[in-house]
Amino acid sequence: MTTKPKARKFRIRRTTPTATPSETPQSVEGGAPARHAAVAGAIGQQPARPQTVPNQATTARTDPPEQNAATPPPAREGDVSSASEVDGELDMDAIRREGLTGRQLRMARRVAQKHGLAPTSDFDAVRLLRQAGIDPLQRSNMLELVVPQGDQQGGDAVSQNRIQLPQTIPLGGKNLPSTEVSPMERRMREIADIQNDITRRRRRKMALLTVRLLFFVGLPTIMGGYYFHNIATPMYATDSQFLIIQNEGGGGLGPLGGLLPTQFANSADSIATQSYLQSKDAMLRLDKDVGFIAHFSQPNIDPIQRMDPDASNEEAYKFYKKNVKIGYDPTEGMIRMEVIAADPEVATDFSEHLLDYAEERVNGLSQQKREDGMRDARTAYEQTVVQRREAQEALIKLQVENGVDPEAVIASIRGQINNYETLLLEKELELAALLDNPRPNRAKVDGVQGDVRRIGSQLDRLNERMNNATEGTNSLAKQAVSLQLAQADLAAADMALQASQTQMEQSRTEAQRQVRYLTIAVRPVASQTPSYPRKFENTVLTFLIFAGIYLMLSLTASILKEQVTK
Repeated sequence: MTTKPKARKFRIRRTTPTATPSETPQSVEGGAPARHAAVAGAIGQQPARPQTVPNQATTARTDPPEQNAATPPPAREGDVSSASEVDGELDMDAIRREGLTGRQLRMARRVAQKHGLAPTSDFDAVRLLRQAGIDPLQRSNMLELVVPQGDQQGGDAVSQNRIQLPQTIPLGGKNLPSTEVSPMERRMREIADIQNDITRRRRRKMALLTVRLLFFVGLPTIMGGYYFHNIATPMYATDSQFLIIQNEGGGGLGPLGGLLPTQFANSADSIATQSYLQSKDAMLRLDKDVGFIAHFSQPNIDPIQRMDPDASNEEAYKFYKKNVKIGYDPTEGMIRMEVIAADPEVATDFSEHLLDYAEERVNGLSQQKREDGMRDARTAYEQTVVQRREAQEALIKLQVENGVDPEAVIASIRGQINNYETLLLEKELELAALLDNPRPNRAKVDGVQGDVRRIGSQLDRLNERMNNATEGTNSLAKQAVSLQLAQADLAAADMALQASQTQMEQSRTEAQRQVRYLTIAVRPVASQTPSYPRKFENTVLTFLIFAGIYLMLSLTASILKEQVTK
């Protein structure tokens, strides 16, 4: 990633000092580097390459900056500023008009402080560095800043090898005349050289960028496209859809009421079925039944999609999750399954077996609950049947032991006693009527008295019999009470038996309500054309992935380079 350089144009005011006739050749020779620096500042602040100064100029450049700097004339007395101060202000005005950025000014101040200068401002730092022959805008290399201890000469050599601004040539000595014909032509030639250099660098960077893109993005994309179009084994996908429904009552509405499903099952049952089909248990069962691992270990499958014949269950399970895709739609209650294989018939066979496994799992979801409910209801019903049978047997046993019905015998005795008491009352009234006669008939009186006596004795025997029936351990009353208790137990057993029958029917209805049904909406059908790999989409995806990786690495490298070169 490169940024197109931008050149800024500035109008720089030059102050040409008055030169003596003896200094004219020297100023001509020294003016070329100054113009070189002005051109460099006018075009993107690119430092110009200094011209080679013959003989004395070359030797003068190796001298320290303090010797090369011209001695300013002494200031005159008065309120008028000295010429050196005026020149300094003019130089700083020219530097301000150059349009230097804040970063460049801060870098110039740091460089000035590193060289032991004492600038009053950032622009003054640029002026002092240029007077000392140091380019304040040149980026320092980290290797130049690290100087081993005890190697001061190496540090001096590094500082000497650094690119410095063009320096003035000291006066004195024999100087050759300038070979320049026209300063304008030389300036135009320097500008053209700078433009050509910028163009060459742009072309070189563009060529390097193109090479990097072809190597890091284009070549992997071509390799990926070649693999998807020529090497990858075509895979066939078989789609199927099914849903789980449950019965919600209606068992008592008719002979088929309990067999008719009424609504979809809840999401928990569908999620449980989906989890089972995506589990390792289903994969092992599928491999045992139809050879899942053996199919994907065939040698005609390309090495990337081929499974190792000796692969572990975990590796085989990764292939299983990649080639068996199951999704659940909670809004519709539909479960969609896609099975991928190298052969369409094999993919269909895999899908059929997985549907069978899902149906078995659905049937077993509520089986335990249904069995527990029915078992409890059946146990209660059997206990009530046994209790009723025991109560009935006890009643029959009492009736057999007694031979007669105690209640009927007691009722008969009571009826006889009532009848005799009524007859005795009538005889006593008749006897009283006869005795009221002053001269009663003795025969009638004796006959009525005999009847009263006989009826009374018979009534006494009946009362005695009645007392014997209600008293004692084996009395008729005791027998009657035992029979009543046995009949009550039998009635309670009949009621418990009826309640257990009702509970058993309710448990059966609830068990029918808990039944789950797997309904296949779309049956698996073998496909005729391969579904995978998707050649164009996968190639484009490969390009996007490698382009993103290259972009991320390029940005990271640019940021690190910027941080290092600061």
